[in-house]
Amino acid sequence: MPAFALPLELIAPVRLGYGTRPRSASADESADRLRRGGLKAWIDWQLAPDDRADAECLRRLAALRLPIKYGATPEREAVDEQRGLVTVAQPVEALWPVVIDNKAPGPERGRPRQELAAAQVTRAIWSNWGLRELMVDFWHGHFTVFGNEPRIAAALPSLDQVVRRQWAGNFRTLLEAVATNPAMLVYLNNRSSRAGSANENFARELFELHTLGRAAYLNALYNRWRDVPGAAQGQPQGYIDQDVYEAARAFTGWTIEDGQGLGGDRKLPQSGRFTYQEGWHDGYQKRVLATEFDPFQPPMADGRKVLDLVAFHPATARHLCLKLCRRLVGDAPSEALLAAAVETWTKTRSRPDQIAQVIRAIVLSPAFAQPGQPRVKRPLELVASFVRATGMEFTVTDRLLGELEASGQRLFTYPTPDGLPDEDAYWLGTNALRHRASLMLGIADNGFGTGGIDAGWTPPHLPADVAAAQWLDRLLPGGLAPDVRGRIGQAIAGGLGLAPGQPIGSAGKDTATIARRLPAYAALSAPFQYR
Repeated sequence: MPAFALPLELIAPVRLGYGTRPRSASADESADRLRRGGLKAWIDWQLAPDDRADAECLRRLAALRLPIKYGATPEREAVDEQRGLVTVAQPVEALWPVVIDNKAPGPERGRPRQELAAAQVTRAIWSNWGLRELMVDFWHGHFTVFGNEPRIAAALPSLDQVVRRQWAGNFRTLLEAVATNPAMLVYLNNRSSRAGSANENFARELFELHTLGRAAYLNALYNRWRDVPGAAQGQPQGYIDQDVYEAARAFTGWTIEDGQGLGGDRKLPQSGRFTYQEGWHDGYQKRVLATEFDPFQPPMADGRKVLDLVAFHPATARHLCLKLCRRLVGDAPSEALLAAAVETWTKTRSRPDQIAQVIRAIVLSPAFAQPGQPRVKRPLELVASFVRATGMEFTVTDRLLGELEASGQRLFTYPTPDGLPDEDAYWLGTNALRHRASLMLGIADNGFGTGGIDAGWTPPHLPADVAAAQWLDRLLPGGLAPDVRGRIGQAIAGGLGLAPGQPIGSAGKDTATIARRLPAYAALSAPFQYR
């Protein structure tokens, strides 16, 4: 993997967001703030987003339309329209009636997921608060749910609202908000978990993915809780299956109002909201992570005690900080950086801005500004940074969302709870690379109806290698040595069948196509493909 030395004003917006805009673009003041105030002032600004200062993004969201079409049925008229993002800000109870209507058309039942995906891409491109958008994406990946299931789709906007409120807040608070969200309760089957038949799916993923992590799973070494190192002192180093089974019992009764029977003629309401059913809870004594639970505690106390234990466990601090360091700095963070992040995580575990403090510690560490091995941009990062750097006019379409999914960026539809892989190899397979090229060229040619590159931006009298080098300067200002930029420009020109120094206009009928596509070819060069 190549290493590219970038100035700080480029490192921060790329690693902590979706890149910068041209200096002439009034919609983005990020790079100027970084140059004027330095990294510390910039990160403080990013950690305190103000939507009132995000007018362009709000305007784009309000103007966005996506098609929806289906035929007439005895119950409904046919629909064929361009509809705005009407579900993104809705609570689950407003969207639930469509879910429980088995005769509702599929496009209506899946609409919240599609709208939320379009909103996420729009915010990545147009928001001033790139760090928030990056971290919202991070937490959605950490707490993955499968949004193609209609009941989950109906709850996705409420889950997104939770993540947006708590993205830089307190992890324990975020953890409970996710655990009680209908999307998670449906996805990991806790809605049906009752005393005598506790479903362990949520409890297992809570330990394995959301908190302690796979590295802390010690069942291959120990199958009795008291044998786990540290258990005798009430501080087990990791967890085993017994902890999962007991935790599953602690979460019995955590469910949603979805019409389930309560005995006799009584049923839960049909609102989709979280509810706790004491009659479904296993109230007897339990033991989780070497901690005894007394029987018959107050409502929800058992589950909340489990959340305390896992949120405050040292393995959770390391697991989450490692993920944050990898996302914000690089694939192999130093042990010193990880230790500093863990120390901050632990010291601030009761603070309402715990996550913000950890982000600040990571970003202000010496490791952040040091040249290292950059990460491959995910397709969403690639698209957003390309649009931002070119300054092109752009709107999200359903066709673009489809190509993003084909490229591997499955927004809210990843099929397993571990979420999108965080390894670069996932994004570098043959099919993934082909779709990365399709994304860039399709955007340049307006192939997805998003708005394309203006061929007039590249004068036809310019030699193709010079024009390509100029586009590299625009995409990566200050990021390439002149000889490297020149070699890449010549390679791009050669790939277009033009010799060094040969004007673009000499290509005849292909001149406009080449002029449109040159920025895309520059974006497909290795330096722009990495964060």
